Amino acid sequence: MGLDIILGADALHAPLTGIGRYSFELASQLRQHPDVDRLRYFSHGHWVADPLAALGGQSSSPTAPVPGAQSTPNTAPTLFTRLRSTLSANRTAVRVYQSLMPAISRWRVRAEGQAIFHSPNYLVPPFPGRTVNTVHDLSHVFYPEFHPQARVEFMNLAFGSSLKHTDHVITDTETVRQEFIQHFGWSADRVSAIGLGMDAAYHPRSDAELAPVLAKHGLQPCGYALYVGTIEPRKNISRLLQAYAQLDPALRKACPLVLAGGKGWKSEDVHRRMEQAANEGWLHYLSYVDQADLPMLYAGARLFAYPSLYEGFGLPIVEAMASGTPVLTSDTSCMPEVAGGAAALVNPLDVDDILRGLQSHLGDDAWLRDASAKGLARAATYSWQRCTAETLAVYKAL
Repeated sequence: MGLDIILGADALHAPLTGIGRYSFELASQLRQHPDVDRLRYFSHGHWVADPLAALGGQSSSPTAPVPGAQSTPNTAPTLFTRLRSTLSANRTAVRVYQSLMPAISRWRVRAEGQAIFHSPNYLVPPFPGRTVNTVHDLSHVFYPEFHPQARVEFMNLAFGSSLKHTDHVITDTETVRQEFIQHFGWSADRVSAIGLGMDAAYHPRSDAELAPVLAKHGLQPCGYALYVGTIEPRKNISRLLQAYAQLDPALRKACPLVLAGGKGWKSEDVHRRMEQAANEGWLHYLSYVDQADLPMLYAGARLFAYPSLYEGFGLPIVEAMASGTPVLTSDTSCMPEVAGGAAALVNPLDVDDILRGLQSHLGDDAWLRDASAKGLARAATYSWQRCTAETLAVYKAL
């Protein structure tokens, strides 16, 4: 008999974040895998019907009807987006959510003891069967200053409770696996590191392919450095801007810095500096970029700059490598593990070191060619098929 899987759908809403992308790709693989008899979706106390449909997913294997499921594509994530916004600013909402949601979820799944519940997003509800929890990073534990205070309070309450209902934890990297084991005192055999995968849309492109998309954004192939991600403290945009501002003016003009990602939080000063840099002519802020354009932005960049302070995986690093774009990233957290020797590493706390990395690599054509080749080889080791196979192995071992 095949597996009966219930997948948490909390992050399956547009625009897809990194966790949303992980959830989407895992669901897309599981739904067509011969070892999975039934795949259902659950989000914030409710059964939901095929959330992939609204995100472009096409059913390619039978999906059992879900009792009480919504008849339209998943609307719970949309509601969750509003709830999350409320929680981030309201401590009372945190307490109300924490008290009500477990009871609602327990009631909804009370008859599902034969199934496996997998949360791709930290929070496992009370569940009568076996459970798996993907913990992408522990930034709320080690770097609470990077987040709104109410979010940290929510995570501390909800995540701690969630672990009581969790049989097995999956992390994206060995780095975070070791952090989790050491901090929470779990036995090593209950925690697995499973690397993420890579969308086939990310691959090298010809200038002819790039031109229409880049022209929309006022860019030229190989004529800019790129950062992709939310503008938030953990991503270290402040120091990246300080370093870029010190580059030779001619280099900054020839190769401006392009930032693509949501406005984020706790970054008002960074946004003011970004606006100043844009007025000076060496920065373009694109905010959210259409998913269809993102692979072209990666492939057209001369360098991908990602000096983050802490990551659970750092999927943009691999997306850039798969696109043939050389990468400069941090020498800390899991980033050396993910880059696997195929990127330039800098100390993210040292503006001068970031500056040296930018100066020495933006103009070094030989290094850029070598880093591109090494990055392509490294990115090829990551696949959603492998991620799914290793996840299925965890399910079967429960």
